[in-house]
Amino acid sequence: MSWKKGTMTYPIHRFRAFCNLTPAEENILETLGDAAIVRRRGETFQREGDVLGGFHLHMRGWISSSIVLRSGNRLVQKVHLPGDILGTPSMVLPRAADTLTAITEAVTAFVPYERFGQLFTSAPRLAALFTVAVQMERLVLMDSLAVTGNASAREQLARFLVDLYARLSPIGMVQGDSFHIPLTQEVMGDLLGLTAVHVNRTIRGMEADRLIARESHRIHLLNLPALRDISPLPPRKPQFEPAWLPPALA
Repeated sequence: MSWKKGTMTYPIHRFRAFCNLTPAEENILETLGDAAIVRRRGETFQREGDVLGGFHLHMRGWISSSIVLRSGNRLVQKVHLPGDILGTPSMVLPRAADTLTAITEAVTAFVPYERFGQLFTSAPRLAALFTVAVQMERLVLMDSLAVTGNASAREQLARFLVDLYARLSPIGMVQGDSFHIPLTQEVMGDLLGLTAVHVNRTIRGMEADRLIARESHRIHLLNLPALRDISPLPPRKPQFEPAWLPPALA
């Protein structure tokens, strides 16, 4: 099933965190992808090893990125939310680096590499903002590597929940201090480098300490300041309108 272009636009909050966009730039971002496609829950729409011709803009829902180890085990490396750009690591490879699977019903829009490449001449500031977005992803990876094996399960889970809160807030998916989290404890364990049993034990400990509360798949952050204090790393905030950005598109 696909939706006509224009019935759903790509959420551009991520780019607004880097600079003030002009109307022309917003229009380019919102129409950069092909017609939006609805992905069924559990649908894999990119497989590791596929030959690719572009990447995906993430417009709605939750999507996982995973790889298969030599042992045959699947490892979930990243959970994507609306506003993310999916599949960009594969741009430097002849085949897809990861598998993309819809955790919930999701919506994506495909961007051919050739169309994206045209931004470097037609809208260079937007091309630069994509570079900034990718560097923010690299910072996330650096922080994840820093805490894996060097922080307690409690610290890692606190950081994970605070990060989800920060990512979900700009897209209106936080009510009060609570949000829906459609992830199994096995997936959370993959993301944190913990076993599902350890994740469950840590969640129960946080509940006992009145830091969080659970209601089915909804998580209530009862003490957000305390969770931020427990997190082993401070949040990253991008520099707004760095001086090296090319001029805005009028």
